[in-house]
Amino acid sequence: MLYDHLTIVGGRAHPALAREIADYLGITLAAVEIADFPDGEIGVKLNQNIRGCDVFIIQPTGPPVNRNIIELLILIDACRRASAARITAVLPYFGYARQDRKDSGRVPITAKLVANLITTAGADRVLTMDLHAAQIQGFFDVPVDHLFAAPILDEYFQGLKLAGKDLVVVSPDEGSIKRALQHVERLGGALAIVDKRRSSAMNTQQANLIGGPIRGKTALLFDDMISTAGSIVGAVTVVKSHGAGDVYVGTTHPVLCGPAPKRLSESPIRELVVTNSLPLSAEQRLPNMKVISVAPLLGEAIRRIHRNESVSYLFD
Repeated sequence: MLYDHLTIVGGRAHPALAREIADYLGITLAAVEIADFPDGEIGVKLNQNIRGCDVFIIQPTGPPVNRNIIELLILIDACRRASAARITAVLPYFGYARQDRKDSGRVPITAKLVANLITTAGADRVLTMDLHAAQIQGFFDVPVDHLFAAPILDEYFQGLKLAGKDLVVVSPDEGSIKRALQHVERLGGALAIVDKRRSSAMNTQQANLIGGPIRGKTALLFDDMISTAGSIVGAVTVVKSHGAGDVYVGTTHPVLCGPAPKRLSESPIRELVVTNSLPLSAEQRLPNMKVISVAPLLGEAIRRIHRNESVSYLFD
C-alpha cells in the first residue's frame, strides 16, 4: 500500500463527527492538542508520530467560520511539517461557498481565496459535500472529491413512504431546480418551483409557484443549506398558501444562524430533516428536527481514497 497508516485528525469544529468517522473506520483518532492562547491565537501540537501517514483532517468550516478556517490551516501545516505522506482536508461544510463570483463591482471571490489558502497550507486533496456551487471544485489546484447527501435524505423519506403521485418535490428557488429533479427521479411525484427574488444578501421575497398541482398533496422541499431560514420559510409559506398538505424540508447543512431557529419553529413544517455536517447547539435543535449522520458516507469515502479506489459508487 502506498500509504502505511490511515490517520484521522479531528479539529474542534465538529469533534463528534470526527469520532463517528473514526469509529466507522475502526481506528482511534490521532492524539492532538488544540488550545487558544490568551491573545486568541490557536496553538496545535500533534502528540503522535504521523511520518509517512495518510492523514485526513476533519474540520467543517462553519460558524465561527474564520476561527475554524484558521484552525484547519494550522492543522494542515502541523501535519505537513510532521512529514505526513499525504494530507486530505475533509470539509463536510465549506464556508464562504456563497462568495463564489463577482456579482457586483469591487467585491472579492472569497471562496477562491479560501481554496488557495487550503492548498498553500499543504493539503494534497479535498473531500467535501454538497458545495453551494459545484464550480468551486475548480477553485482548488488539488483533487477534490465532492459527495452528495441526497441519496441519504431520499432513503429516509422513502422510509416514511413519501413517494409517488401524492408527492410534489418543490425547488425553493430557480437555482435548485437541478437538485430537485434528482430527488424526483428517486422519489417520484411532480415538480414545482418557487419564484424567489433576492433584494439583498439578507432579504428575499417568494411570490409565485410554478408547476404542480400541489393542493392536497405532500410537499417536500430540498436545499443545500439553511442559514437564516428566510428563503426556506418563505417557500414553505408559498407552498401552504397553494393548498399543500404536510410539508417536509430536507437540507444537508444546518447552519441555522440568527433568527433561523425561531423562524423554523414558527413555520408549518411537519418535519425538518438535516445531516450532521455541522454541529447543532441545544438552541438549534427543534422538536420536529431529524438528524441523519453522514459519518458512514464520509468514512467510506476516506477508506476508498486511502486504498486508491473509486468513490463514484457513493454517488448512488
